[in-house]
Amino acid sequence: MLLAGCAGRQVTTVQPLSESADAPYANVLVVSLFDSFDRRRILERAIVKELGERGVRAVASTSRMNTRTPLNRDTFVAMVDELGSDAVLVTQLVDVETEGKVKTRRPDATYNFGPTRYYNVWTVELTEYREPPTIATKSAVVLASRVYSAETKAPVWAIESKLTVRKNLDDPMDYSLITDEATSIVGRLARDGLLAQ
Repeated sequence: MLLAGCAGRQVTTVQPLSESADAPYANVLVVSLFDSFDRRRILERAIVKELGERGVRAVASTSRMNTRTPLNRDTFVAMVDELGSDAVLVTQLVDVETEGKVKTRRPDATYNFGPTRYYNVWTVELTEYREPPTIATKSAVVLASRVYSAETKAPVWAIESKLTVRKNLDDPMDYSLITDEATSIVGRLARDGLLAQ
């Protein structure tokens, strides 16, 4: 799923803060719903860090479970009750479309020149290193983030983030894009008045 070599982020408010919401929130359970437990944990930790810097107590759901813990409503309700959370922030993958094409790589070459004993005659040695081709991908990723009130169990706010991600298939994961997404989500939470100051 997530992310590397991002070209632009578009955030759309899907559900503005409900007038009946009990915001602002000071104690938030952070939940990410992806196939990969590791990527869930990375995004949750990044969001918790951003919330903590704004003075909000936040706990990542992955810090209280393992890969065998069922991802269902009962699991998260039990966490909310145990932690005394007043809100739950849920981020999930809504859609991803990926295009790929084979991309040849530019070969690297080294040249060694040397004189010989003969006038105006040189030795030339060329060594060329060719890497195998890679697959260049372009992905359109849509993430949805929604806040639920722990008291009413109802959604009170939601946004969608649309990202265009360009990378080579064999490039390492660029985790800065996950932290940038966390910053974007928390910034929008603060702007819309969901966070206690």
